[in-house]
Parts: sequence; C-alpha cells; structure tokens
Amino acid sequence: MRRKIVLNMNRKIIFVVFVVILIALAGGVLYLINSLKEQVRENEQMLELAEMDKLEMQNEYQNFARQYEEMKMQINNDSLMAQLEVQEKRTQELLEELRRTKANDAAEITRLKKELATMREVLRSYVLQIDSLNRLNTELTTQNEDLRRSNEEQQQQISNLASEKESLSDKVAIASQLDATAISIQAKNKKGKPAKKIGDVKKFQISFNIARNVTAAAGNRSIYVRILKPTGEVLAGGGSFPFENRNLEYSIRKDIEYTGEETPVTVYWDVAEMLVAGQYRVQIFADGKNIGNSSINFDK
Repeated sequence: MRRKIVLNMNRKIIFVVFVVILIALAGGVLYLINSLKEQVRENEQMLELAEMDKLEMQNEYQNFARQYEEMKMQINNDSLMAQLEVQEKRTQELLEELRRTKANDAAEITRLKKELATMREVLRSYVLQIDSLNRLNTELTTQNEDLRRSNEEQQQQISNLASEKESLSDKVAIASQLDATAISIQAKNKKGKPAKKIGDVKKFQISFNIARNVTAAAGNRSIYVRILKPTGEVLAGGGSFPFENRNLEYSIRKDIEYTGEETPVTVYWDVAEMLVAGQYRVQIFADGKNIGNSSINFDK
C-alpha cells in the first residue's frame, strides 16, 4: 500500500514536470515566433527605406541629365558643348546601372552614391563656368551696344557737322555771289542818239554796277550778257559759257578786275540783224550765276 502511494506521487511529479516543460517550450516557441516576425518587419522596413533611397538617387540622376540638356541650349561653345555631352552620357549610364541594381545590394548602392556625389560636384563646376560665361557675354553685349550707340551718335554728329558745313558753305556761296545793280538799257541810232523805234536801233548800250561785296574773292571776272529778242532767241555774240550743267550762248562778254568794291560796267552790242518790235530782255551772268536781269520795250 505504501509502495503504491509512492508510485502515484512519482507519477504526479513527473506529470507536473512534463507540464512545466511543455509550458516553457510553448513560451520559447512563441517568443521565437514573435522575434522572427519582428525581424521580418524590420527587414521589410529596411527594404522599403532602401527602395526610397534608390528612388531619390534615380530622381537626382535624372535631374542631372536634364540640367546638362538645358545647359547645352545656353551656350555656343563647341569645346564646352562636347564636355557637357560626355557628362550627360555618363549620367545616363549611371542611371541605367542604378535601375538594374537591387535596393538590397548595399555594396552597389554605396558605390553609386559615391558616383552621385562626384557627379554633383562636376555639375556644380559646369554651372559656375556657364554662369561666368553668360555674365561675360552679357557684359560684352552691353559693351557692344554702348559702342554701337556711341558710334551712331558720332555718325550723327559727323552728319550734323557735314550738314552744318554744307549749309555754311551755301551761305558763304550766297553771300559771296556778285550782284548786278542799277541796270540801264539804252538803244542808240546811227548818230548815237536814243532810238525810240525798233527800226532806228543800231546799238545797244547796257550799263550796270557790280555791287560791293567784302565776302567775294577779289580778282579777274568774266561778265556775260545775254540779250533776248521777243521771240526768245539770243542776239548772238559768237560764244557760250557754262551754266548749271549746260552751255548758254551769250551776246557780250566783258572781263573786269573786281576788288570787292562797287565796280561800274558798260558794254555794247552792235545790231547786225533785223530786229522786231516787242520786249527785249537782258540777263547778266558771272561765276556761273545769274546776277541781274532787266528789259526794254520797242515800238515799230
């Protein structure tokens, strides 16, 4: 009986120990499962962060490529253009490498991050270089515009001076032009007396003064007198003189010495043809200019 009681006690103890062991094992298994779940969550979070990091790197590489393309549009320098194309191509190659790399490939991702840092510095150097070139071009453009305006102003000044000089020359030419005043036309008969009828006229006497002009150059002058019949024909004197790009026939030529002071002049024309009644006009020329005009009428 006593032995039976001891045996039952041992069985109870063994059962309790077994239950305790089962409970301990169950707790350990549960803990292990929870630990594995936590590890899985952490791995998933790390992979998600790695994917985000990779995406940020891709965006930055794409931004670099876009900036290189924009910079190429801002320059007109073949050497610099070739350098930018090389860097743009290198950026595209690294971007493709990054796209093919798995996010959990730590070694490759680290290498591409270092490449990204290098590319960032290279891009910054080109940005500074192009900015400097653009500022220089702007300064040169401004200087060229200033030079152009200055040249236009100088040309305008030269043109104004030329116009002023031409105007002054015209004024001097006008001021120095001779002027015939007090023009008198007399018709003489064969006795040298005034003739009233056209049939009695044998000689024309034309008198006038070359007015005083201190601006006119002193020296010898040729004075040309034209006598025009009522029909417009010139009473010929055997010669011509230049006037406004053509030659005019004259009736009388008289050479005088002009000193700038008033100079009286008298010329004669002997009638050598039949005259008709009407108005006879007298035109006086000197230095290629018409310096005086007058007229006289004759009855039959």
